Amino acid sequence: MKKLTTPEKILRAAHKLFDREGADAVSMRRVADAVGITPMAIYRHFPNREALLKRLSDDAFNTTAQTWAQRTSDPDVLKRLMALLEPYLDYALAHPHLFDHAFSVRRDDARRYPEDFHARRSPTFNVALDTIIEGMAQGVLKQDDPYDVTMAVWAQQHGLVALYRAGRFSYDEAQFRAFYLQSLGRLIDGIKA
Repeated sequence: MKKLTTPEKILRAAHKLFDREGADAVSMRRVADAVGITPMAIYRHFPNREALLKRLSDDAFNTTAQTWAQRTSDPDVLKRLMALLEPYLDYALAHPHLFDHAFSVRRDDARRYPEDFHARRSPTFNVALDTIIEGMAQGVLKQDDPYDVTMAVWAQQHGLVALYRAGRFSYDEAQFRAFYLQSLGRLIDGIKA
């Protein structure tokens, strides 16, 4: 097994704190204690707490994008689009603090629609966008602005997850998962050609 570098140890410790307790729990002191270094040693690798949190957020986006990309091998665009919906929900339920920081909390460095998305700066959005563009090119999906359609699908996903996490559904997780997929299936039916 490969020995972790100090930055990897810092990220792993910060990730665990963040995942368990949220962004407020990620202090340089707590991370340093978990790694067994001094708080000042962290600054050799991350200039400040915000840089450390940004790296955690970026890693969350990249991990989600990689998971989504693994589900894009099905030649059927509609099946592939549906397959992209579950990892988003899985991540939100398994890592609520990281999910909120990556997708729901106002941040100065957050990507903005439309400019950052048109510039392909969102690894997660790009996976869904490419699938929608392919579906439109094949004539499987209605011709429309693929960026706006992708954002509409994402907004539906995110809205349902946010409402569920806020206690607005009386469903247990399995019931909500079924409703989520059914609801997004209806949306996808509406964009079919």
